[in-house]
Amino acid sequence: MPDRNVKARRMVADQLAPRGITDTHVLRAMESVPREEFVAPGQREDAYADHPLPIGAGQTISQPYIVAMMLQAAEIAPSDRVLEIGAGSGYAAAVASRIAASVCAVERIGELARAATGVLTRLGYDNVEIRHDDGTRGWPDGGSFDAILVAAAGPDIPAPLLAQLAPGGRLVMPVGPIGAPQRLVRIRRTAQGDQREDMGAVVFVPLIGAAGYADDDAPPR
Repeated sequence: MPDRNVKARRMVADQLAPRGITDTHVLRAMESVPREEFVAPGQREDAYADHPLPIGAGQTISQPYIVAMMLQAAEIAPSDRVLEIGAGSGYAAAVASRIAASVCAVERIGELARAATGVLTRLGYDNVEIRHDDGTRGWPDGGSFDAILVAAAGPDIPAPLLAQLAPGGRLVMPVGPIGAPQRLVRIRRTAQGDQREDMGAVVFVPLIGAAGYADDDAPPR
């Protein structure tokens, strides 16, 4: 079996670069993070495959391209503070942490938050913090963030997240109905006001929480 570095390089060369991922920070970070550490044990062989994989609790880790696309859209700089909503296994937070100064990530499912914290600690990703909470509230005591990424689709962008976006910051989130094509939206905070960009069609799991969809709206696991 090819070693991890070979698989990671192939992922970047075959899945990411041909699809328009050009940010060198993102490409290097995607190559450096051991994706097999963030999937279920039985899925490690397919960790770098071009599709989502189960991580437990009825959730999945997004395919590598989706992670890279959202990170590139967020235009993360090395000095940035990043907030991620929907930490899952912690993989996207780990990749973002190889670019940004610090990453705060919120996960509403306790078992996933605990597992992600354990993996990140074991791997030495000491600039990432995971919190078990309602992600639609953001990180209320964390000040403002230069980039906010939301890995689930809501009916619209939650007001608490907009309130936590720093001047000049970027927020990337899918918006739309459950189980149907949604639109990936980027909000850029400028001196002239928030600029909203449509970045294309996507399909994500629903964003559950006080400022998102109700838990009863989500499809059964």
